[in-house]
Amino acid sequence: MKKMLGEERRLQLLAQLKNSTAPITGTDLAKFANVSRQVIVNDMTLLKARNEPIIATSQGYLYMHQEQIQQTVERTIPCFHTAENAEDELITIVDCGGTVKNVIVEHPIYGEITASIMVSNRHEVKKFIQRVNETQASYLSELTDGTHLHVISAPSVEILDLIELTLQKKGYLVVDQ
Repeated sequence: MKKMLGEERRLQLLAQLKNSTAPITGTDLAKFANVSRQVIVNDMTLLKARNEPIIATSQGYLYMHQEQIQQTVERTIPCFHTAENAEDELITIVDCGGTVKNVIVEHPIYGEITASIMVSNRHEVKKFIQRVNETQASYLSELTDGTHLHVISAPSVEILDLIELTLQKKGYLVVDQ
């Protein structure tokens, strides 16, 4: 396959993302365009700089269509738990009907650090946890001894309320004292 160049490649990559309902890995996009994965990372950065609604998730790159953005409500939820409870926390949220968009921690040196998670069901949670384990990565919340925020999206405020209540019952929700 011929190597795609510059703007033509970015347009083709954008079309691939727009036509996919599931995330596409950087490796798969690199094979499609016959370039390195680092070229794909750079292309995604350039596309995001043009305000294309592309997000990098633990499963790959995802194009957020306008209808997907408008059909949900979001809430930032403060959480606290050990690394051993990360999987249970994520499963709790997705089982209630939410999507965990990201994790945010407040680092004493670097300030706010945000990382995309984008898990909406048990399968995606399992893949995320598997990837953490395979790479022996640490959870961002370990930088703050378990304290972190999640931006959660859901189809309704009622589902967000259910998520908070369920997290509180499990002791994962940070509540005002």
